Amino acid sequence: MSTGLERIRQLAQEKPERKLQTLMHHVNEETLKAAHQAQKTGKAAGVDHETKISYGENLQENLVNLVERMKTFSYRPQPVRRTYIPKGEGKLRPLGIPAYEDKLVQSVMADILSAIYEPKFYDFSYGYREGKSCHDAVKVLVRNLQWQTNWVVDADIKGFFDKVDHDWMMRFLEHDIADKNFLRYIKRFMKSGVMEQGELEETDKGVPQGGLVSPVMANVYLHYALDMWFDKVVRKQCRGSASMVRYADDVVFCFYCRADAERFYGSLKQRLAKFGLELSENKTRIIPFGREAGKRASIFDFLGFTFYGGESRKGTFTVKLQTSKKKLKGKRQAVKAWLRENMHMPVAQLIEKLNQKLRGHYNYYGVTHNAKKMVDFYQYVKWQLLRTLKRRSQRDKTNWEKLNRILKLFPLLTPRIRVNIWER
Repeated sequence: MSTGLERIRQLAQEKPERKLQTLMHHVNEETLKAAHQAQKTGKAAGVDHETKISYGENLQENLVNLVERMKTFSYRPQPVRRTYIPKGEGKLRPLGIPAYEDKLVQSVMADILSAIYEPKFYDFSYGYREGKSCHDAVKVLVRNLQWQTNWVVDADIKGFFDKVDHDWMMRFLEHDIADKNFLRYIKRFMKSGVMEQGELEETDKGVPQGGLVSPVMANVYLHYALDMWFDKVVRKQCRGSASMVRYADDVVFCFYCRADAERFYGSLKQRLAKFGLELSENKTRIIPFGREAGKRASIFDFLGFTFYGGESRKGTFTVKLQTSKKKLKGKRQAVKAWLRENMHMPVAQLIEKLNQKLRGHYNYYGVTHNAKKMVDFYQYVKWQLLRTLKRRSQRDKTNWEKLNRILKLFPLLTPRIRVNIWER
C-alpha cells in the first residue's frame, strides 16, 4: 500500500493539473487487511454490531466477500450509529460510529485522498495532517501575531461538518479525480445516513460523522472554499501583510491594516455562503491585537488556548497564552466526575490512572507562559483527590497531612512546561 500511495503522491506533486484515475484498485484485500490490523480493539460497534475481534474471526473470508461486493457495486455503506458524549457545561456532543466494514473501506480511501491532496494543501492548514500538530499551528500563529499583526479576525464557522454541501464536495473532488468508481463510493458514504434510537435520518449534507474519511474530506472542502481564495485573492488585495492559520474548521486570520481586516470580514461571509457555510455572528469578530495594541490587545481563543498581549522582561510587547477558561472548566468537570466514578479503586491504581490523565493534560497545555494555569489544575486535582478519599468511608480520617504521606508513596505527577512556543 505504501508503494502505491507514494506513486499517487508523486503523480499529484509532479502533475498537479492531472486528474488521477484507477484509484479503486488500491482498495483491495491487502490494504483492507492492513486497515483491520490498524484498528484499535475495544471500540464501540456500529449498527452492524461488529468489532475488530468478531470481524477478525473469519477475516480472510470477510475481506474476499467485501472486495467482491465492492467490485459489483453491491456494497453499500451502512448508516452511522449516533451516540452522545459529554462536551462540558452539561452539554453533549454527537458522535458517529460507522459499521466495521465501513471503517476499513474509509480508512483506505482516506489514505488515498491524503496522498492526492497533501501536495496541494497549504502550509497554513494543520488539522488531521501527517507531521502537523496543534502545537505547530499555535507556534506559527504566535509568530504571526508577534511580528506581522495589528488586527485579528477571529472566525467561527457554524456547524461546519454538518453543513458541507454534497454537490460542491463532489465538484471539488472531480477537479482532481477521474476515477468514477472511487467518487461513486465517496458519494455513497456521504448519503449513508444516521441511525439514532432505531430511526434512520437521511443525510443530504455534511460529511460522515465519525468517519475516517471525514477529516481529509473536510480539508479538501476548505482548501477550495477558503484556503485557495485567501491565498490567491485576499492576500493580493491587502495593503499590508495578511496570514491565516487553520486547524480543521478552527481558523484565525491576521492582518496588519485595519481596512484590510474589515474588508475581508465582509467578503468572508459572502464567500462562505457561496458554499453553504455561515459564520457564527456572536463568535466572529474583528479585534485589535499586536504591537500597536500592546497590553490593550483583546483576547481570543484558538485550539483550547486563550491568546492575549503582555510584556516581555524587557518591557516590550509579546504574545502570551494560557488554557482557556472554557477548556479548563471542562477538564475540571471531567476529572471530578471520573474520581467520583472510581472512588473505590485501590489508591495506588487510582493515582496511577489519574497520572495518565495529568500527563495528557500537561503534554498539551504545558506551553510557554501557561505555568500558572497548569499549577492551578494540579492543585484542583489534588484537592479533588482528597475529597474523593474522604468520601470512601464515613470513618475515613484522610486530611492534607495523610494525603501528603500517601503522595510520598504514590506521587501525583507535577506540571512542567513541555513545549516552547517560540521554537520553530
